Amino acid sequence: MELPKLAIAALGGTVSMQSTQDGQGVVPAVSGEALLNTVPELNVLARATVETFGLLPSASLDFDYLLNVLAWANAQISQGVAAVIIIQGTDTLEESAVFFDYLWAHDEPLVLTGAMRSAMQAGADGPANLLDAGRVALAACSHRRGAQVVINGEIHRATTVRKVDSMAMHAFASPLTGPAGLLVEGAPRYFHPPIARHVLPMPQNTRQHIALLEASLGADSLLLEKVVELGYAGLVIAGFGAGHVSANWANVIEGIARHIPVIIATRTGCGATAQATYGFVGSEIDMTRKGTLMAGFLCPRKARILLWLLVGCQQQSTLETCLAELAP
Repeated sequence: MELPKLAIAALGGTVSMQSTQDGQGVVPAVSGEALLNTVPELNVLARATVETFGLLPSASLDFDYLLNVLAWANAQISQGVAAVIIIQGTDTLEESAVFFDYLWAHDEPLVLTGAMRSAMQAGADGPANLLDAGRVALAACSHRRGAQVVINGEIHRATTVRKVDSMAMHAFASPLTGPAGLLVEGAPRYFHPPIARHVLPMPQNTRQHIALLEASLGADSLLLEKVVELGYAGLVIAGFGAGHVSANWANVIEGIARHIPVIIATRTGCGATAQATYGFVGSEIDMTRKGTLMAGFLCPRKARILLWLLVGCQQQSTLETCLAELAP
């Protein structure tokens, strides 16, 4: 029986990092080919090929770079691969995952993974995470689930996964919902069947800028007041609590919302924005009246990516519908 084809893209990140100079810290140095060689078990499961796109820390990835990776992934599917794996750094893993998920139009799985320990550390987790990613990607039960993150023995939906610890092995979680599934004795076990997905058109414009500002105690509004003048095409606010801002910010945001779309999310890391609970100046009721949209369960970073894509394909008028349909 012929083995399925598995395509892997290596972008860099901690999984690829080693020390090249004593005392200078680890840097990306290990190619995708070298990483694949540390996981011979994958050759039993699939005919795996790997392309090293670059050796970058994930903080240096950008939307244009991810669009190039997505074009490559789409081409792999059209050439008959069973699934695609993307290996990258964990700092922006949750953002890359949701970026791909918004645009992934295939039933075939797209799985992202990375590592919390560098390639030179004892107990490096990169090889195990790559093997788990392969097991998930090649499983029939992983079809029609969009982009997923597989790390530390867990499977997470792109829309819910968050990096919740800076350096711990259990750095990723899906607040409220929990993981979509687990690896049990080397096989993926999902807790729920696939859900309907809303896939966005590919952006035709990539030069738009979306601002993300966080509300904080006693914050001034100097940056906020410059958002429209600086040419931003949209604004996301990481608001207090259930999606609140100060009275001062509320007045400034009202003016901004007359010119560009504004989304207010919660900075808390868990839970949704309210809709009809609080009525003070700067509350969700007040801000909705002032022309903003509440992000619901969508976190500020993922709301920014959604808005960037919608502006890029000139569908920002559908933002409210998308916020509802793309919610966890």
